[in-house]
Amino acid sequence: MLRQVLSALARSGRAEVAATSFPPSVRAARHRIAGDTPDDAVRVARELHEAGLAVGFHHLGPEVTDERGAEAEVRAQLALIDRLAGAGLAAGADIALRPSALGLRLPGRDAERPATGNAARVCAAAFGAGATVTFGAEEHPLVEPALALVEELRKEYPGVGATVQSYLRRAHDQCRALAGEGSRVRLRRGGHDAPASVAFKSPKEIDASYVRCLKVLMAGQGHPVVATQDRCLVDIAAALAVVNERRPDGFEFEARYGVRPAEQRRMAGLGAMVRVRVPYGPNWYPYLARTLAEAVSGRWCAGPRRAR
Repeated sequence: MLRQVLSALARSGRAEVAATSFPPSVRAARHRIAGDTPDDAVRVARELHEAGLAVGFHHLGPEVTDERGAEAEVRAQLALIDRLAGAGLAAGADIALRPSALGLRLPGRDAERPATGNAARVCAAAFGAGATVTFGAEEHPLVEPALALVEELRKEYPGVGATVQSYLRRAHDQCRALAGEGSRVRLRRGGHDAPASVAFKSPKEIDASYVRCLKVLMAGQGHPVVATQDRCLVDIAAALAVVNERRPDGFEFEARYGVRPAEQRRMAGLGAMVRVRVPYGPNWYPYLARTLAEAVSGRWCAGPRRAR
């Protein structure tokens, strides 16, 4: 019930206005959000680098409803890459892109064409600066078009990463298709609303799907990104990495900024590659509400024995 309430609040314009105009809520958000600008993201990135953590960036811009909005998203991403390069922090950073923010959701049969062009501009700048690019999760109607976009971009930029969500019933097949040599695949549980015909509904099913996907990715030739801080799933991923003789730099754990930071540093201190995903931008309220909704959702631990 609490998750449903928080999910509804994420879509409420009235709740957003109230939260973003109330100073205590803005201060509280700063524990999870770097700030509104690229300079805020760079400041946090420097702090994380000094702690031995890798960094990924998630721009929180407004909903894109036309080509001007998509162009604004491209400019925002290019500005971040420019700031990172100027600060000497671009090499090894990961830039998260939402295909919908690049125009994939716009009406028209050829929506993929401008989205591909916009994405290519960001990829050229990111890879030129030594960073990587990973496409983020989308709602289920956009998943297949987003993966098609990744496939197209990989013709010129083989290192472009994709996100797979274990709550979707096709996640296992998607992992098998994506786990080729050099492929960067980010695996998260996911949580967008979707009908039971395309998505698992119970935490038990979602986590079991996550473990099945982990087995495929860890046994594959790509670079798995374990995007969860669920301790049980992290332990299973670590065990599968050992079984498949993966080097510490052959996969990574992704954590959210502000969530269990001591644990992030502990894992990095043990030699694991830990990347902290840093959200920044003016449209932070929907992101914060969604992440809180995910945090209160149930969990089911498959247990180490299931990972064999």
